[in-house]
Amino acid sequence: MTTSYDCTEAEQRAAGLEHAQRAIRDHKCVVFPTDTVYGIAADAFSPLAVTLLLASKGRSRKMPPPVLIPRLNALDGLATDVPAEARRLAEAFWPGGLTLILHAQPSLDWDLGETKGTVALRIPADDVAQDLLTLTGPLAVSSANRTGQAAALTAAEAEAQLAESVEVYLEGGPRPAEGADALPSTIVDATAVPLRVVRQGAISLERLREVVPSVLGAGEEPEAVEDVAAAAEAAGPAEPAVVPAETAEPALVPEPAVSAEPAVHPEPVETVAPAVHPEPVETGAPVERPSTGAGTA
Repeated sequence: MTTSYDCTEAEQRAAGLEHAQRAIRDHKCVVFPTDTVYGIAADAFSPLAVTLLLASKGRSRKMPPPVLIPRLNALDGLATDVPAEARRLAEAFWPGGLTLILHAQPSLDWDLGETKGTVALRIPADDVAQDLLTLTGPLAVSSANRTGQAAALTAAEAEAQLAESVEVYLEGGPRPAEGADALPSTIVDATAVPLRVVRQGAISLERLREVVPSVLGAGEEPEAVEDVAAAAEAAGPAEPAVVPAETAEPALVPEPAVSAEPAVHPEPVETVAPAVHPEPVETGAPVERPSTGAGTA
């Protein structure tokens, strides 16, 4: 039997959070508000719970859910080989609309689906979400809707789609907050350097580059001239040629090179957010996660 709680009321919020904590511990699913839309959550370390979450949404294991965490220090417990650039982005934009795809800690006993050895992490900027994550620890979270339908902006909208597959619904009012755009989180692939945006969302590329100037936009490739400059810097300054003054030819100024247009790589279908209610990664917008090497599942 499902139970709904009005988290705008202090007593109901406390009761709802306690019930949600028990449900997570019992491998059940809960719905709660985030800073984007409503999410459906399950214990990230329970394969049974993750399977139920995917079944509730009508998803396969090829669309693994991201993981929401309560605080920055959980990053190193769940991910390994975190680039310094990714850490700077996390420090600048968490809590908030940034999801980082990282190499998952190989020792973790979890099964989120076909992740190719990666995990997508985010800290949401929402009080109810933060309170729940503090009680439960990391949660596998996807948007609280059936796949292909509009993302739920209230718990009531989520219940209309997910019904009895969820044990606890935490109603916190409309999400996102009134006046805010229903933008998904920006997803950055941080499994290699330079970092690369794989879905543009709440955090613009310009803002990311204020923190890490080398971040590539979706479909961008590093300019060849940057590679040449880096190689020249590594080789050190060349010795200047000595030319007698009376025979010196005037220096020739080469024509500027014509830069090739960056290759445009179409995004995988599963990364495209719905036109009306884009589905955020923290709430499960499917993203083609990068392989971490040969033999990686």
